[in-house]
Amino acid sequence: MQTMPTWRPDPTLYPSPRSAMQAPPETFGYVVRVNPNDDGKPDAICTIDLDPTSGTFGTVVGVAEMPHAGDELHHFGWNSCSSMLCPSAPHPHMERRYLVVPGLRSSRLYILDTKPDPLHPHIVKTIEPEEIAGRTGYAKGHTVHCGPDGIYVSALGGPDGDGPGGIFVLDHETFDVLGQWEIDRGEQVLAYDFWWHLGHDTMITSEWGTPKMVETGLQPDLLLNSQYGHHLHFWNLRDRKLTQTVDLGKEHQMALELRPAHDPTRSYGFVNTVISLADLSGSIWLWHRPEGKDGDWAIQKVIDIPAVPATEDQLPPALQPFKAVPPLITDIELSLDDRFLYVSCWGTGELRQYDVSDPFHPVLTGTVKIGGIVARTGHPAVDGPLNGAPQMVEVSRDGKRVYVTNSLYMPLDAQFYPEGIKGWMVKIDAGTNGGGIALDPEFFVDFGAFRPHQVRLQGGDASTDSYCFP
Repeated sequence: MQTMPTWRPDPTLYPSPRSAMQAPPETFGYVVRVNPNDDGKPDAICTIDLDPTSGTFGTVVGVAEMPHAGDELHHFGWNSCSSMLCPSAPHPHMERRYLVVPGLRSSRLYILDTKPDPLHPHIVKTIEPEEIAGRTGYAKGHTVHCGPDGIYVSALGGPDGDGPGGIFVLDHETFDVLGQWEIDRGEQVLAYDFWWHLGHDTMITSEWGTPKMVETGLQPDLLLNSQYGHHLHFWNLRDRKLTQTVDLGKEHQMALELRPAHDPTRSYGFVNTVISLADLSGSIWLWHRPEGKDGDWAIQKVIDIPAVPATEDQLPPALQPFKAVPPLITDIELSLDDRFLYVSCWGTGELRQYDVSDPFHPVLTGTVKIGGIVARTGHPAVDGPLNGAPQMVEVSRDGKRVYVTNSLYMPLDAQFYPEGIKGWMVKIDAGTNGGGIALDPEFFVDFGAFRPHQVRLQGGDASTDSYCFP
């Protein structure tokens, strides 16, 4: 009797956060490497050896260069992830195989195949900006997330540099551009990040600015007049319609990274604001659905991080009138067990760890300092001070390792680190019981004149996947 072949799900697709935490640790990761120099050399995706038993641990072991210069690669993601196992739209045959890589400056999208050699991914498709604009009306792709029914990409605006920004969708398998996601966007104009609560049929989107507002860096007149984003938008995920907008207050400028709870039964999440016009502080906010209510979402500030006084001669021109260094909270990350929130302070040179077991009352449990606008704190593996600071943060599935890079976005790099950022990536070891974090003194990846940004780990990490089972 002939037996039929059996489809087996990719072992890196996990039904729950707990199962993902129990999976084998990563042995390599991928990192964006941006070329800030006008020398015709392209950006690249670098492969980093993360296996501590390897002779090449903590070094670049593969480089996949793009075919064009000047893309400014940004927040890339996988073609498939654990949401493939959701009962609402299952795709158990999908592989976590392809990297979907947006160019923020060029508006291109690259598809890289990580097989047959995962240390050396190669480009199999390039989606040009004209195709994206023609099918979606969008440009300046920023963030990629895999959903149960497609690959979602956020965009800052249109090809003319104005708004609205929003989200478009790619087919999981062919990578065809399907079109604009929104059916009814209401008054939403500004865009940045997006995530969802799949079990609550809710999409959340945040705000930065249109391409014209950000492509030359932070514009003082727009900032001081509260023109950058300060709203969160809540959408009906199935109907693709805006249902609620919450204002964090116009003094809280640039509401950026969204980190919902990984447990799909928990209806809350965290978002950061970069800077307060009142006192240059940065803040973390909690969105949540009040107990017993199926309607509106609520939001409240749960963390404040103050600015640090400094003298004018220590500061770049953009900050000299204020005589202080703002924390500049530019990224946050939530561990898969929803216990620890990591907050990068790109201005002051800190990575902070908070215990958010009670999300309404975070407790600071660890701090690591490296780089910074004024501090320039060094690393045990290298001589001398460092610039740049903790920016992109990625947490391993088991929560024991945190990987950090130091470049934000070239126009903003030039404003806050005008001498030019020297790129680096570091590893931080994290306590998973009572918390606590410390630099790995042996791990330091020196990118020199190049600038590293987004990190993605083998088999997924704390910000790639969404889950449908608790």
